Amino acid sequence: MAGYLLKRLIATLLTFWAMSFVTFVIMELPPGDYASARMSSMSAAGIKVDAEMIERLRELYRLNDPMIVRYWAWLSGILSGETGYSLAYNLPVGQMISDQLPNTLLVEGSTLLFMWVVAVPLGIYSAVKQYSIMDYAGSALGFIGLAIPNFLLALLLMWIAYAQFGALLSGLNSPQFVGRAFDWDKLADTLGHLWAPVLVAGTAGMAQILRVLRANLLDELNKPYVVTARAKGLPEWKLILKYPVRIAINPLVSSMGWILPNLISASLIVATVMNMPTLGPLLLNALMVQDMYLAGGVLMMMAVLTLAGTLISDILLYWLDPRIRMGVAA
Repeated sequence: MAGYLLKRLIATLLTFWAMSFVTFVIMELPPGDYASARMSSMSAAGIKVDAEMIERLRELYRLNDPMIVRYWAWLSGILSGETGYSLAYNLPVGQMISDQLPNTLLVEGSTLLFMWVVAVPLGIYSAVKQYSIMDYAGSALGFIGLAIPNFLLALLLMWIAYAQFGALLSGLNSPQFVGRAFDWDKLADTLGHLWAPVLVAGTAGMAQILRVLRANLLDELNKPYVVTARAKGLPEWKLILKYPVRIAINPLVSSMGWILPNLISASLIVATVMNMPTLGPLLLNALMVQDMYLAGGVLMMMAVLTLAGTLISDILLYWLDPRIRMGVAA
């Protein structure tokens, strides 16, 4: 186990370096830079552009340095905890990310929990009771969840809530609770707002997990080891949960590495539509104005979430699947 973890940690560190380089290259791909974007916005607003001020901006943010020099300075800052200043907001990037990170983890963590709690039992039941009413209902739910775009579902839900109940499904708190210290009243208000983005962001993922688990489990239920265990008199549900489910759930566990960052990126438009104070809108605004330090900081946070999720999924697979343990031992 120790050797397996050591190999995974080394692979994680190498992947982190590769992802940091790719992230920086992606930030450099759009034509121009923050200074040129700032000049364009000032010109569009009818403000006279001072070439000397633009040049000072370029020198201040080292935009004239070669790309490899700026990459090394940026990566060194991240490793030392100094993620730089946002060019557009003139605030520390670390502070801006830390302000939005709790809300992001709350929304995305609740969405992940909703997806698994709803999809796994439904997927197992749909496979075991194939062609039953619940199987057809789960299949219909899966098709609807995959077919409806998240942003459209968000708009529809907001319209129904306002038209029928006079409720505004916007943000994570009511106006009177914004900026207020956390207490039981604010917790209740947060939970009253949280269900909407969780339902919207988690519907498609829940449908996908349900369909994949059902298909995988159907492949396992008729295999010889299941027939043999059933012939030995094992209780049906104990047999199903102990053997075929552990095999069928492997692809879902292995996908945990990309689920969280994928939720952040996929819910970017949803978070903007529903005015969620999360990292999604922050990343969108940073990309629109070419705020490279802020965009890079958010992208690297998503990269860290990806690597952490992948490491967790590797450990869970090692525990769930004896074939992996035997391969490592060999």
